Amino acid sequence: MSTSSNAAYWREHLQLQPHVEGGAFRETYRSRAMSGNRNASTGIYFLLEDHVFSAFHRLTSDEMWHFYDGNPLHIYEIDPSGNLTIHKLGLNIHLGEYPQLVITAGNWFASRVAGEQGFTLTGCTVAPGFDFADFEMGSRKTLLETYPQHAELIQQLTREE
Repeated sequence: MSTSSNAAYWREHLQLQPHVEGGAFRETYRSRAMSGNRNASTGIYFLLEDHVFSAFHRLTSDEMWHFYDGNPLHIYEIDPSGNLTIHKLGLNIHLGEYPQLVITAGNWFASRVAGEQGFTLTGCTVAPGFDFADFEMGSRKTLLETYPQHAELIQQLTREE
């Protein structure tokens, strides 16, 4: 299969829908157990292709990412002090990739497929469970003012307002 048909295969067979941050997703799990007034945990499939990026955003819960198929995924995480960490989600540990990783609650993060062509199929688990009320899309203007040292990356991984 070609790379584009692999992404199309996953999109069709997993019934993925467009996500507001970029890419495609489908929620696969929402726990019945509650943590206060929230579901204790949620899970999704998440697909990115080479021509799409997941724009800078942040959550109020930790998010664990799991690698399933395709190219490695680069996830860019900026903490409140402005420290940038570039995570590599994938299966080649010798190249610094890991099959799962956690993004800390409150940190800004964005992602894109490694390489010129391809796709990445991942899963994301959030605890306490994901709620769009806890999702904040990054403003290019605000992020540039707050983290000018990362201007080039912020320009690449945010959308026009």
